[in-house]
Amino acid sequence: MARLRSPGGCPWDLEQTHESLCANLVEETCELLEAIDHGNDAHMAEELGDVLLQVVFHARMAEERGAFSFEDVARGINDKLVRRHPHVFGEAKAEDSAAVLRQWDAIKAGESKARMDRGGLAESVPATLPSLLFATEFLKQLKKRGLPIDGGGKRVQLPHYPEDLTEEAAGARLFELAAACRSAGIDPESALRRHVRKQMERADNGHKRRETL
Repeated sequence: MARLRSPGGCPWDLEQTHESLCANLVEETCELLEAIDHGNDAHMAEELGDVLLQVVFHARMAEERGAFSFEDVARGINDKLVRRHPHVFGEAKAEDSAAVLRQWDAIKAGESKARMDRGGLAESVPATLPSLLFATEFLKQLKKRGLPIDGGGKRVQLPHYPEDLTEEAAGARLFELAAACRSAGIDPESALRRHVRKQMERADNGHKRRETL
């Protein structure tokens, strides 16, 4: 990548920026997910390489402007894994995966507490996520912060589904809703995203009001 980005290298690679490669990263990630869905190991190995290329590409561009290098990226994730696994690299105990997750969340919360205190939910949930992931991450952040799902201070009653809801049944429900939206001329992606943003704003406002009481 360093050679491709050097004078005399590839004209296309030299023209790229972090912003111009965003679509490529999304596309390569989606192709990796497709390979995983199909259980195709050879395709998965190829697509993992394509995703890795995106990481290398961004790291090289950052190194050129003196921001960070690929080594910094690798060292950062290595240090994070060690820090968040004290039951492996330290003296902490975690007997099962549930205990590991509780410990991970507690450590992560401590690392990001200052950022969470400064900003609202909008700063904790990537706005560019697809709407279903956007909604899921929003609900996860609400739970982490101990906040209710509310509408201007009034709790919103969520529909009740059986606790043994299966992936197949959930997929069927979502497919039916997508079909209904298409029939009604509604873009389901936009509809869910707008609803989550509205709930996010209400949750943040409700949290601020509770803090002032």
